[in-house]
Amino acid sequence: MLRFCIPASVDQDRFVTLSLHIDTNRINARTALPNMNQLERWRSDGVILMQMSNTAREEAVAGGSAARAKKASSYIFTLTMNLIDDERRLMREIEAILFPGGASSASERNDIEIVFNAWKYSAVLVTADGGSRRQPGGILGNQEALGRRGITVMSDDEAVELVRDKIRQRDRLMIERCQWEGRPLPVWIGQD
Repeated sequence: MLRFCIPASVDQDRFVTLSLHIDTNRINARTALPNMNQLERWRSDGVILMQMSNTAREEAVAGGSAARAKKASSYIFTLTMNLIDDERRLMREIEAILFPGGASSASERNDIEIVFNAWKYSAVLVTADGGSRRQPGGILGNQEALGRRGITVMSDDEAVELVRDKIRQRDRLMIERCQWEGRPLPVWIGQD
């Protein structure tokens, strides 16, 4: 079941039915991250949805950079609230995966909530978090363990490849559909 709404302005045929959540470390305020630039283009073209959790947004706003805070505030953000027992259990499982000794700081608790929030809203979490001393596996280092719990996390380069695959599938199906219906191809075929 999809848990996100497609904005009315999105061309339903162009949208590849993919929602991404970005982690705080993928806010691209200086447009210096080529893969994030590409994801942002697809977002503005209505190819994908790209949002962030309120937790990630709050981290960015508190970070001190006005440009970063402004960029973070340009995203629709999702909330973690009204948790049911199964969701609380999943949050404890995420904590055990990311921090086997338990989360000991607000930043670590934020990571747990950011990962959970992506799952809650059926989104792929795009992050650069992984391999740090504080968090040996990090989020990316635990992709497999999180994946076994239905949580998809990936780097921005992996996300770009995922979207490209979805675009290829969409274009192929749209070409077949237009041929079948005898109508012209949309102008965006082969352009995304």
